[in-house]
Amino acid sequence: MKIHFIAIGGSAMHNLAIALHNKGYQVTGSDDTIHDPSKSRLEKRGLLPKEFGWFPEKITQHLDVIILGMHAKKDNPELLQAQEMGLKIYSYPEFLYEQSKDKTRVVIGGSHGKTTITSMILHVLAYNDREVDYMVGAQLEGFETMVHLTKENEFIVLEGDEYLSSPIDRRPKFHLYKPNIALLSGIAWDHINVFPTFDGYIEQFRIFTDSLTNGGIMVYNEEDTILKEVVESSEHTIKKYAYSTPSHIIDNGITFIDTPDGQMPLEIFGDHNLQNLAGAKWICQHMGIDEEDFYEAIASFKGASKRLEKIAESQETVIFKDFAHSPSKVKATTEAVKRQYPQRDLIACLELHTYSSLNTEFLQEYKGALNKADKAVVFYSPHAVKIKQLEEVSKEQIGKAFGRDDLIIYTNPEEFKTFLFSQNIEKTAVVLMSSGNYGGLDFEEVKRLV
Repeated sequence: MKIHFIAIGGSAMHNLAIALHNKGYQVTGSDDTIHDPSKSRLEKRGLLPKEFGWFPEKITQHLDVIILGMHAKKDNPELLQAQEMGLKIYSYPEFLYEQSKDKTRVVIGGSHGKTTITSMILHVLAYNDREVDYMVGAQLEGFETMVHLTKENEFIVLEGDEYLSSPIDRRPKFHLYKPNIALLSGIAWDHINVFPTFDGYIEQFRIFTDSLTNGGIMVYNEEDTILKEVVESSEHTIKKYAYSTPSHIIDNGITFIDTPDGQMPLEIFGDHNLQNLAGAKWICQHMGIDEEDFYEAIASFKGASKRLEKIAESQETVIFKDFAHSPSKVKATTEAVKRQYPQRDLIACLELHTYSSLNTEFLQEYKGALNKADKAVVFYSPHAVKIKQLEEVSKEQIGKAFGRDDLIIYTNPEEFKTFLFSQNIEKTAVVLMSSGNYGGLDFEEVKRLV
């Protein structure tokens, strides 16, 4: 099969391209720009376009499939050529469904925790030598790619994102997978550029719940009252399994979870991570992993990349990097670190980077999100606000939104870096929360603070 990717350089797209190349398909692609790690990973496999840009002449009748990435626009020259020629055009999730429609599809959804739960499941399955296909939203330790596709594996585990599928398919990605087994971790308003009202956002999870195959299994976090109502009110013929935060204690910065064989230390911590673990356990059991084998495997799980990832530690100091950017994630991460290290000062740094977080109306959702921090810092780039064509945000608006008079706010990357590197971080926990990099912060340099 000959497959061409329009916008091959994206995180998900380049991983799918590599997976299909490994499966023996003939893969080509285009993009207007490609950065590392995508660039070097595509180059290593001979998949990097010879030159950047869009070339309609690449679109020929010899192609079997076009896969269209979200980075492309509706008027992309290659897309217009493919449409004119009547070629089969798939979005990323549509093609994953086509590759997995004869498999048992396990889809992990929710506003937060998707990547972590998917990572936990894959870690446990790998530990127990269970081969599965998968698609996950972060690079995992011990896994070469974020996408793995075979002809023979019975199960495929998919991270189910609620964002749009492609420039010409405005359906949320997770509506297209039709799961046999699914999990929802929680609902917290996000992607306001696509779902301007909370009710409209919630509706996407109702549609997802009703998209399960008849007799399918839904695992859900019953501590999220909105999610609980969504799942339990569904009249679709599915089996419903609720989970909640497992019993645990924290001793000297280590979380111990209760198991049938007694208390077991974990590498991870925080209520959200413990809820994620409980959900992952249900999914693994439905995939044939017994409880004892699950606990043995999960004890060595260190977390997904950038998800409360410990990047440096000494006797006196610990530094975490976290992908948290939505209000609920920021609040949960800040509270989790403070609860884990109650005797230490907590410096919590947040970069407002996403469309939602830089929206003046949405900012109020962050009220109280950094309250548990002893020192709270917000960084944002006025340039990013302009690029996203949003209304200008002032420092006063941000201070008022978070509800902290002592909130420290930076708009200059160098000034933020100077602040961070000037702190006395003895007996301190530092957490850097962002889906960006604070205007070019070198995290390798940050590690040397400890």
